[in-house]
Formats: sequence, structure tokens, C-alpha cells
Amino acid sequence: MDTSLTVITERVDDIPLLLAQLQRMDVQPLLDDYFPTHGNWQGLSLGHVVIVWLSHILSQADHRLNPVQAWVERHQETLQQGLQQPVRALDLSDDRLESVLRYLSDDAQWALFEPALNQRQIQVYDLHPKRLRLDSTSVSGDWTVNESGLFQYGHSKDHRPDLPQLKLMLATLDPLGLPIATEIVSGQRADDPLYIPAIGQVRQTLSQSGLLYVGDSKMASLATRCFLQATGDYYLCPLGGTQLKAEAMQAYLDPVEQGAVELQEIHYDYADGHTALIARGYEQTQTRTGEWDGHTWTWSERQLVVYSLAYAQSAQQAFQARLEHAQTALAALNQSGRGQKAFPDEVALAQAAEAILTRYRVKAYVQLTYSQQVEQHAVRRYRDRPARMVEHRRFQVNGTLETEAINQQMQTLGWRVYVTNHPAAALSLPQAVTVYRQEYLVEHSFSRLKGHPLSLSPMYLQREDHIKGLIRLLSMGLRLLTLVEFQMRQALAGHQETLSGLYIGNPKRATARPTAELLLASFRDITLVMVNARGQTYAHLTELTPLQQQILKALNFPVSIYTLLGPVSDEPP
Repeated sequence: MDTSLTVITERVDDIPLLLAQLQRMDVQPLLDDYFPTHGNWQGLSLGHVVIVWLSHILSQADHRLNPVQAWVERHQETLQQGLQQPVRALDLSDDRLESVLRYLSDDAQWALFEPALNQRQIQVYDLHPKRLRLDSTSVSGDWTVNESGLFQYGHSKDHRPDLPQLKLMLATLDPLGLPIATEIVSGQRADDPLYIPAIGQVRQTLSQSGLLYVGDSKMASLATRCFLQATGDYYLCPLGGTQLKAEAMQAYLDPVEQGAVELQEIHYDYADGHTALIARGYEQTQTRTGEWDGHTWTWSERQLVVYSLAYAQSAQQAFQARLEHAQTALAALNQSGRGQKAFPDEVALAQAAEAILTRYRVKAYVQLTYSQQVEQHAVRRYRDRPARMVEHRRFQVNGTLETEAINQQMQTLGWRVYVTNHPAAALSLPQAVTVYRQEYLVEHSFSRLKGHPLSLSPMYLQREDHIKGLIRLLSMGLRLLTLVEFQMRQALAGHQETLSGLYIGNPKRATARPTAELLLASFRDITLVMVNARGQTYAHLTELTPLQQQILKALNFPVSIYTLLGPVSDEPP
């Protein structure tokens, strides 16, 4: 009689949900169609390997290669049920995963695959593109700089100018934030020239005009605006320091100070249901002329002059802080004693003081004056040196605040000029401000890519093709998070429902706008226990909670993606 007993335990958690979502997105068949593998590839297809790896990355918040194989071996039953494929000998070794990254780094194949992937999501989720956002970020790493390579020194948005970097341009579809185009370029590249190629990638996916592109001041170059006007699209972006010098800003404020324009109040509807005044502004129209494709284009451009209450408060606080830091640093130059630098003359002191004003960007608001103190003291006779009087000179600097200039600057802080070629009938001044205020959507995508759960930073890879492939892999994970979040919020809004129980420590807290991270985390601690006794296999899966069942229903997934895990016997062992 066989009395052996075998017990297998697997943490199921959010893996079935992740696999089901990736299958709904058609990631596996699209990858296999657009990235054919060479003759030496064995086992599950490239597409199947990718969705398993993506499930690991999203479930574990870890993009490293070396833990994946062990994770697969600990989740054999869960993965086999989710894939409907045998995974007992699934190879996800470092070599296999590096091979996947090399395939994904192929620019030509990715240029065909990404539009197809996006078109599939637009079709499945019945999206109607009207507005897109564009922005860039930098990714830094301890890499070797090659003169013609991807890793270069440049302006670091990670605040690590000591490290080489690459740049990532992202175009996302409003209002859900779905990535439509990703472009990876070398780290020294300026941001301005990246917008037109990114828009070209968007058009490969959407094949339509009349879209509104929203970006920051780097998108406001005349070349980009002229390109969008000439090719039948719209733009909305603020003018930056390159397009609008500080002294030119006063021309927009003069009508306000003179009472020649009436400011329109702009209110914002927050997610929690309350409405608040966020800005005031007016608009005017100016004729704009630019060159594109060998032709001169002239169009009417709306200029939206807006005073943001929150922006004004933060800008004024930052300006005051810079003034205070500059005054403190100037006062330190006058201190004497051990460890304090003694300036030999007024020229050296002036150079140090000017450097302080430049560092804190307050040169126009502080007037510097210099003085010197002369002290004499007697030195006694020593050996053959006669007694004498020694003269010591100390140079000091005094910084006087230019009150009038400071007051004038404080009045300009909080004002921005936005430009758009969109007709006012379809995009009013309040609507334009509200649209731009949602710029956080693309920033949220960058936060997900570089932080939890995709964890692009820190980067553990060194080869350019591996890193490019990894970024593209993670961009598919970003699409998954975006779509899960979008569908859940749409479902809750459609039924006027909320979700409770997502927040650890506050189970009664309800929300109608849950994040994908919270939704996935709610499936933690689901466990599959399999017992093999007397030749019979018995299985037990942690019962799904009402919250988990509600999430699956809202996402339109059957509970069977969990309940069908493993063979089940009605008789206990």
C-alpha cells in the first residue's frame, strides 16, 4: 500500500490576473508575429516567455534577470493553468532572457510591433483618441560612455550629472495615460528635436489628424508648433524662457495692471467631488509664421495668459528661499576666524559674492557694496627685528535687497503664457488650463517606469541592446497597469460604485479611482496547496474574498482564472 504523501504549496497572488490581462492584450501572438525567432530557439515561443517574464516583473516589482527561473519553478501549476501550456521545462535562464531583450531591441521590428500592439488596445477597449501628451525623462546608470553610443552625459532629470544617461520620450493617450509611442535616444540629445519624431510614431498607430498634443515648454519650439499646424493637428503648451524672455512677460501683464482686460476665473473639479478656484486669466490672438517642409505657414495662434494660484505660491516661496540663502551665504563671507577664508583684496571677495548671486539666481535683486577695515597693532622687537606697526586689512561685502525689483518679480510669479492653435469653440480658456493641469498623467507613467512596480531604476544591465530591450519590455508592463486601472475606474463610474478594503490599516476607506498597484496588491496571500496521497491529488485554493470577486467582475474576468487551478477532488486525503 502506497502511504507516501507529497505536499506542494504555491503562492498564486495576482499571477492569474496578470496572465489573463496580457492575453486580453494579445501580447503573446503579436510578439510571435512581429519577432520571428531563429532556428535554434526551443521550447515556448518568444511571446509566451515575455508574458511569463512580465508577470514576474509586475508581481515581484523586480526586473532583474537572475531571479526569474527560480520564480517560475515555484509557480509551475499557476503558470501552467494560466498559459494553458506545459511549463515544466520552461527555460527562463539569464541567457534566454538576454536573447529576448536582443529581439526587442530591433528598431525595425519594434516600429512595426508597437503600432499593432496599440491598435489592438484601442480596438479592445473601444478608445477614441482625441488628445495626447508628450514628455521625456532621463535614465542614469554606471555605464561606459562610447562616443557614438546610447550612454552620454547630459542634463540629468535624475539630478545625477556625474552619471551617463539615456533619454526616453513617451507619448501617452489621454485620459487614461496609455503609452502610444516610446523612443529611446542618447543622453546628450536636447529635448526639443524629439517631439516631431514622437508625433510621427503616434501617427503610425492612430492614422488620424485633428488631435491635440499637450506638452511642456520644450514642445513650444516654433518648429514643432509649425509642424503640427502644417500637418493638421493642434498643440497646447506653455512658453518657456527660450520663447518668452523675462522682460517680454511684462507686455502680457501691462493690460492686467492697467485694468484693460477682464480676468476670467478658472475652477477645477477634483476627483473627490469638490470644486475650487485655481487660476485667473485672459487670452489674445497673434499671427504666427513658421517654416516647414520648404513652405512658409501663417496661422492664428491663441495666447492664454494665466495666473495660477498654486504655481504663484510655490514660485514665490522658492524665490524668497533663494534670496534668504543668498543673504546667508554673503554674510558667511564676512566671518573671520579659524577655517574661514580670508580674501586678499576686494576683487577676490567680489568674485565670490557674484558667484553666490549667480548660483541662487538673484543677481538682479541684490545690490552689493564693499568696504574694508584697517587695523594696526604693534609687534614687539624680536632678535634683530625692530619693533613695528603691522597693518591688517579686512574686506567685507554687504548685500542690500532691491525692494522695487523684488516686488515687481513677485507680481510676475505665477503667470504663464500658454499657446495653442485649437479653436476656442472646442477648447475654451478654462478647458485649456484644465487639460494642461493634467500633465501629471505622463509624469505618473514615468514614476511607474522608474519606480514601483516596474523598477527601471536602478539599472543592472550594461549592454545597450539589453537596456533598450528592457525599456520596451517594461513599456508593455506600463500598458497593462494603465489599462487595468482605466477599466476598473470606468466600471466603477458606470455603476456609481466605490471599492473598499484596498488600503491596509483603513479597510473602510472607499475610492472610486483605485490604482492598478492597489488592485493587484489586493490579491496577495492567495495560496494553492496540492496534496498527493495514495496516488490521488487533492487541491485547495484560498477562497476569494468579496473584494477580489468584485475586482474580477469589474475587469470582466471570470473567477475561474483562479478556481480552475490544479486538479480537485471532492474527497479529502
